[in-house]
Amino acid sequence: MSTGPAGHVARSTDRSTVRPYSETADATRGGKPLRTFLRTADGVAIDSVYEPGTASSGDLVFVVAHGFTGDADRPHVRRAARAFARYGGVVTFSFRGHGASGGRSTVGDREVLDLAAVVGWARGLGYARVATVGFSMGGSVVLRHAAVGRDTRVDAVVSVSAPARWFYRGTAPMRRLHWLVTRPSGRLVGRYGLRTRIHHRQWDPVPLSPVEAVPRIAPTPLLIVHGDQDGYFPLDHPRMLAAAAGEHGELWVEAGMGHAENAAPQALLERIGDWVAGRAG
Repeated sequence: MSTGPAGHVARSTDRSTVRPYSETADATRGGKPLRTFLRTADGVAIDSVYEPGTASSGDLVFVVAHGFTGDADRPHVRRAARAFARYGGVVTFSFRGHGASGGRSTVGDREVLDLAAVVGWARGLGYARVATVGFSMGGSVVLRHAAVGRDTRVDAVVSVSAPARWFYRGTAPMRRLHWLVTRPSGRLVGRYGLRTRIHHRQWDPVPLSPVEAVPRIAPTPLLIVHGDQDGYFPLDHPRMLAAAAGEHGELWVEAGMGHAENAAPQALLERIGDWVAGRAG
């Protein structure tokens, strides 16, 4: 595969390491699904899956960014993809260090390059409108990508269960996550217990935080979604993001919802699909 700027991609010539699910036979846009590897600007191979969807309108594609320890084949990611397929094409992928993708996770920092490569590929498939939908870590990545990724612009952004600020340790799940990321023993648990390969280096420099990124997204339509039973990030996080977005952002606080794609009910996914179809482009 060749390398290039973020968003410039190449297709893998060897799929022997890919773990396809049953619907991903080789194909091209407008027909059957397609699975391939993309190369990021820093040379990481990203496992990516395209599905044309069932919508009558063929100009919209959703790019779904999963949460930490997820991947393109996880059941809840597949469930979200099926829901969005009613409204347009869908591209799912595994962030670096997750699933069949290469590299090691930087927990939201270099993952912006992964998303840029996938968005560029989705645009190259011929879609006029590209929307990014991210969950938890993926939610922070879609915000930062929309703020700085002007070379691969998007037409709508949805961030679900995302943090507003870095280094938050105010809940027990986040304290466990920090142990997982920062300790050698935690990274071993991540690798062998959670199938997530985590980079040992700390951020240097610290990336733009989600709340700092949000004002730079305008005028792209932005939707912030958060559950009032989120065990990782309390409601001050989405409220900070919404305040930073001002008039160009919309906030949905979902009663009874927990954290990220695992907790997103079918009805919510369909409402997100409706929102994107009506706002993108």
